[in-house]
Amino acid sequence: MGRSRVLQLTILLLVALAREAAGQEPATPIPVLNDEDRAVAFPHVDGHATHDRMVYSFLLFDQLEWRTGNGEQTIGWNAMGWIGSDVHRLWFRTEGESDEKRLREAEGHVLYGRAFSRWWDVVTGVRQDVRPGSPQTWGAVGIQGLAPYFFEVHATAYVGASWRTQARIEAEYEMLITNRLILQPRAEFNLVGKSDPERGVGSGLSNAEAGLRLRYEFRREIAPYLGVNWTRKFGETADFATRAGEKTRETQLVFGIRLWF
Repeated sequence: MGRSRVLQLTILLLVALAREAAGQEPATPIPVLNDEDRAVAFPHVDGHATHDRMVYSFLLFDQLEWRTGNGEQTIGWNAMGWIGSDVHRLWFRTEGESDEKRLREAEGHVLYGRAFSRWWDVVTGVRQDVRPGSPQTWGAVGIQGLAPYFFEVHATAYVGASWRTQARIEAEYEMLITNRLILQPRAEFNLVGKSDPERGVGSGLSNAEAGLRLRYEFRREIAPYLGVNWTRKFGETADFATRAGEKTRETQLVFGIRLWF
């Protein structure tokens, strides 16, 4: 018997079995669907659940470090965090420096931020200066986000008492030498609209700070680092510092740890 004949008989047998099975009643009859069954299988949904309505939080100590240079030793910090959704967030920032005797500089921000594009937020709120000088409160408005080529940028304008104005521009970049070894250049520029002798701040470009930090991430959340930090005062601010017996330029070695939660 040829192969074609065997194949034909097999197909005919399968067709016969299928027809016979179709004519038999099931051992347990299938109940007829009712409205309750349909409601359970297809519940009513008011809307699609989306992740942008969830509340998240983030806290980063970008700098928590010991600084040494020019015969002085200080402790510095720079931290930021937020709580909110992908679109609306409450931001806070704080930075400062202290030696073993006193708190030299300290300030904090509380800002509302709203995303207006994929990589950028507009922020508005208040800044509180604690040191130097007497406490002072500023209104703040600015933008922050990720510029082309992955530069992280913060640009903020401030208005204080007697219509004093300031502006600050910060930028940093992360260069991956390996997946765990990262070099981070950072720069900050402060501009002042009106001189404030009490705080030793002059109009124009007041001061600038630049740093270079090399960190190793044992884990993404914990990364010790070392680096160098440069600061310089300009114009009237440098004149105020000179008259007060302070340095107008400083170079410091830094050792610290970067943490985020």
